Amino acid sequence: MLETFLVALGVVFTMLLYAVPGFVLVKTKLIKENHISAFAKLLMCVCSPCLVYSSITRNEFSKDLVFKLIFSFIFITGIFLLVLLLFHFVFKKKREDERYRIFNLATTFSNCGFMGVPVLEALFPDYPEAIAFSAMASLSMNILAWTIGAYLISQDKKYISPKKIFLNPATIALIISLPIFIFGIKTPDVFENAIGLLAKMTTPLCMLIMGMRLACIPPNEVFLRPMQYLIIFVKQIALPLVVMLILLVMPFDPQMKASIYILTACPVATVILNMAEMIGKGQRSAASLVLLGTSLSILTIPLMSLLIAVF
Repeated sequence: MLETFLVALGVVFTMLLYAVPGFVLVKTKLIKENHISAFAKLLMCVCSPCLVYSSITRNEFSKDLVFKLIFSFIFITGIFLLVLLLFHFVFKKKREDERYRIFNLATTFSNCGFMGVPVLEALFPDYPEAIAFSAMASLSMNILAWTIGAYLISQDKKYISPKKIFLNPATIALIISLPIFIFGIKTPDVFENAIGLLAKMTTPLCMLIMGMRLACIPPNEVFLRPMQYLIIFVKQIALPLVVMLILLVMPFDPQMKASIYILTACPVATVILNMAEMIGKGQRSAASLVLLGTSLSILTIPLMSLLIAVF
């Protein structure tokens, strides 16, 4: 158990170090605050889809794996929707305040791609299916983020449309990767290497953006607001524990259940901040929660990872 704790701690600490250059670049004015949204678009529209593609195609096709992928997508989407609905009613009287709309998203979405992948790779090095489950979680989250999430941030109903569901970058990446995965199509190495490199950029770029945003926000907005600690507790401790109890009665292999559990234990999703950056609303609230959640994840992820032994 101690080894699991130390592995998770090392991975999270390394990822937090990626934020330092972004912080320095903004503080030294080599990058301006209004440039951050361009980095967010690069992450959301290029690197994130490459991560989905790479996570799917790196596995060999089998009916058992397809069944597990479908289940993981349905299960995680169900959890996301239930939590969104629950906190929609909890914050209903305050939904005119954009902070509470951001709180609603922050209690729900996990950083299951950018942070989930390196954590799963470290915890389950001999179980590549875990990364495919991460891709399903990222796909679910991206579909909901580009629709319900964008609507909650902007209050503009134009985002609730079939077009946004099927024509967002993550879904397009899945549509491209599925035939390659199912039929075992061999693509040129130069193509796979390029996609793989862009996929590996997701975590460093994600953390760089957080470092940039941290440089623009007074520390008290991140670390001295009790309500934000409550949101982080719900997201990174309470929700994963509920998910763990549900998964314990599911008839799947322990590593699959542990993988899904770890994905829900990841910190507040950076997709919330990236959507806020692109829409131009709620950036500071989103950044504060993402930064606080990610900072505290150096404790929460290692601690929650100790519980994978129960599976």
